[in-house]
Amino acid sequence: MINELIMKLTIFGRRFAQVLIVLIGSTFLLSMLLQLLPVGLEELYVVSFDEASRQIQLKRLRLDRNPVFGYFGWLWDFVRGDFGQYIYAGAGEKPVSGQIAAALPVSLRLVLYVQVISILVSVPLGIYTAYRAGRKIEKVISYGLFTLSAIPNFILALLFAGFFGVTLGWFPPLGYVGPSEDLVEHFRTMALPVLALAIPLIAAYTRILRTDMIASLREDYVTMAASKGLSNRRILFRHVLRPSSITLLTSAALNMGGLIGGALVIEQIFSIPGMGTEIAIAIFGRQFFALQSYIALIAVGYVLFNVLVDLLIGFVDPRARERRRA
Repeated sequence: MINELIMKLTIFGRRFAQVLIVLIGSTFLLSMLLQLLPVGLEELYVVSFDEASRQIQLKRLRLDRNPVFGYFGWLWDFVRGDFGQYIYAGAGEKPVSGQIAAALPVSLRLVLYVQVISILVSVPLGIYTAYRAGRKIEKVISYGLFTLSAIPNFILALLFAGFFGVTLGWFPPLGYVGPSEDLVEHFRTMALPVLALAIPLIAAYTRILRTDMIASLREDYVTMAASKGLSNRRILFRHVLRPSSITLLTSAALNMGGLIGGALVIEQIFSIPGMGTEIAIAIFGRQFFALQSYIALIAVGYVLFNVLVDLLIGFVDPRARERRRA
């Protein structure tokens, strides 16, 4: 009992350390890069008519400190839930937390839809192409997926918006409707951006699952299961799919970084008010303190998603959990 508790605490400590390393590494790098700007942060954000007001603003923004100490002051605020302010020189401030509260759910929905659609489509395709390996239909599907994976998602987005949105008028080419406003219209506005992001992932996931399933089908335990008279369906879904899905789940976790980057561009193309749009606004508006908070949130989300997938892998294949304990 004590050993199991120690093991769980060790795993928790390891995960917590991963979150801290990614959070500090990504945001500290950005903070140091800001010091290399040709225009100083003081010149961008500090507007005052007297020295006393200037010193107050410098202290509030932590620009009166060494950059390293200023960074750790910002990090402490971030951990406490203070994400900083949009600072408009001479025109006041606006809390970043309000923008995050509005934009983050939109991006989370987009990423969730993309991952769900990608896995739901790629798993049957991967099983089918593995079972039909070497046949003409499998080669056609594989070559088609390989071609789709080579097309950047923003190109697909522009093609979909122009053809399905403008020419055919099946889906809105621009805009976003929340699920609480109109659920049907919500899915219509999300259809094209989700497809643009999901198609390259479907191609990649299918090829990964196909390769692993072909390797699993050659294992001795599959031959033994077939010799016992088990049906092909049961062999594929019960004995082959579970061990073959480990690489797929790992790939889904690792692809989160690229998916977030792709969402930034896709949200701009379809005018979706998510985190990608907020990041673009922060970049073009030189809101570097807000940008630092956005990157920190994305870094934390990336690590948490990887932890979640790691736990899911342990559930799908208990052998992976036993290897971690060893």
